[in-house]
Amino acid sequence: MDIEKILPRTEIPKEYTWATEDIYPSDDDFLNTLKEFRDTTAKMEQLNGKFIQSAAAMLEFYEMYNENTKTIDTFYHYASLKSDEDTSVSKYQDFRNQASTAFVEYCSAISYMGPQLMSLSEDTLESYYSEEPKLKFYKNHIDEQRRQAPHILNEEGEMLLAMADELTSSPENIFSIMTNADLTFGTVNHNGKEYSITNGSFVPLLESPDAVLREKVFKTFYKSYEGFKNTLATTLYSHMKGLAFNAKARRYDSTLEAALDNTNVNPAVYHNLIDTVHKNMHYMYKYIDLRKHIMKRDELHIYDIYAPLVPDSTVKIPFEEAKKNVLEAVKVLGEEYTNILTQGFDNRWIDIYENEGKRSGAYSAGCFVHPFVLLNQKDTLDSEFTLAHEMGHAMHSYFSNHTQEPIYADYVIFVAEVASTCNEALLMQYLLKKTTDRKERIALINHFLEQFRGTVYRQTMFAEFELKINELVAKGVSLTADTLKEEYGKILKVYFGDNIVLDEEILMEWSRIPHFYYNYYVYQYATGFSAAIALSKKILEEGQPAVEKYLQFLSAGRTKDPVSLLKDAGVDMASPKPIEDALKLFGELIDEITTLL
Repeated sequence: MDIEKILPRTEIPKEYTWATEDIYPSDDDFLNTLKEFRDTTAKMEQLNGKFIQSAAAMLEFYEMYNENTKTIDTFYHYASLKSDEDTSVSKYQDFRNQASTAFVEYCSAISYMGPQLMSLSEDTLESYYSEEPKLKFYKNHIDEQRRQAPHILNEEGEMLLAMADELTSSPENIFSIMTNADLTFGTVNHNGKEYSITNGSFVPLLESPDAVLREKVFKTFYKSYEGFKNTLATTLYSHMKGLAFNAKARRYDSTLEAALDNTNVNPAVYHNLIDTVHKNMHYMYKYIDLRKHIMKRDELHIYDIYAPLVPDSTVKIPFEEAKKNVLEAVKVLGEEYTNILTQGFDNRWIDIYENEGKRSGAYSAGCFVHPFVLLNQKDTLDSEFTLAHEMGHAMHSYFSNHTQEPIYADYVIFVAEVASTCNEALLMQYLLKKTTDRKERIALINHFLEQFRGTVYRQTMFAEFELKINELVAKGVSLTADTLKEEYGKILKVYFGDNIVLDEEILMEWSRIPHFYYNYYVYQYATGFSAAIALSKKILEEGQPAVEKYLQFLSAGRTKDPVSLLKDAGVDMASPKPIEDALKLFGELIDEITTLL
């Protein structure tokens, strides 16, 4: 398929699109489910005050709750997937809004659950477990609810917060519609050729060996964001105010504490990441210096850091070849893993190519029917690794969904980036092992270095910026466009050092990062990458014992707190060691590519 031309959705061949009909055969089935679910919501509302009166009533509640979790997952994914296929189609935007409203109504209807669970004594709960042995299955969930007792409000307060959720989630929706559907970037004419700029094509164009094209694309792209800087700043500020509201309402000392407590992660883990990366910033500066030297640039600009170190090392990797390489790379994880992955490739789990209005970037949606993966394939080395990454997410969801009941299947975000990055690490080792070509090895190591830069350093930089702007809001500072640009510039200086030019345009980068609306999500890319490097090393060196532990980790869902799950797999993320080891490898790779060059 010609990936240079961005086609309307209707012109994309079916075999390159995901099979949303596996969730619902038609839109009418989605609408009927939504209608039926509202009746279910009414039934759950009727259990208010009753579900804690006896063991039988509590078991009835939890069995319904468990089933409802699966139903919500199904209709929410359908609406989201259809909406992301083409964000300009108002029908599916409406579906997404309806799904969101149904979910908020449900949360409001069962908002009594937390406060009423808190009212029970341990003796009462133990007697219930004795009366109804099946209720013991839900003990982990009940204990997790009760763990957060200091931050659970009374029933009226919980209902108000649940009702407010639709309002506090609005900034993210506004940002998504604006940047994916409404914001346009135009074209760049260079050497007689016209290049269309989109969120999907921006980074691939920056990977061009042509410095003049890179600069033109960079300046044109950010000019569009600059034109809406005040709207984008206000949207982000509104989101931060919403986080502050929720944290204060739940009696947390900070938005960081509120976000991490939700997944039972100590804020010390977050600060440990930032501190450890700061102590190892010399590797990053060394990499920037290497780039400047090898690329023979009098001045190295931000738009130069995506380009290959060796211009003619760029290779075209068709999607079919990328699939083959990923399958070969993960064979070390066993026959079951590769068979399931093959099913995903063969049965349209993936929406492959960019089309007009399609959501930018890539993601995996862990639907219970089967996972769905969104790509914007560009036939580059980066696209090959994106495929490995997102299918890692998909496999994590598949194993978890097929091992755990719905109530425990949805693994928390702290471990979400481990399986995806482990796949990437295994792919890298496979490709490095099989290549004998010097330039190909240089290209691979260059990509691996960019993974370290883009994941450990860049995502930690984002995490530090996110923490900073939350702290500013807590102090009563208004996040204007100028304030955000100033703070972003300070952090860029820390992470890139003095040997790079921070062009004025890059100060707007904060305005295009969707993860700043995900509530302290980005730090987990860096912790997940560090954990994945450690796990992939164990898998390749120790073989079957490490593989078995890893597959148990993929299947565990949220049956334990995330730090304990990783510790069971062999990695302690409460310590600086995994991060230090990963960054030490980064330094060794810099030395190797320096020798090769």
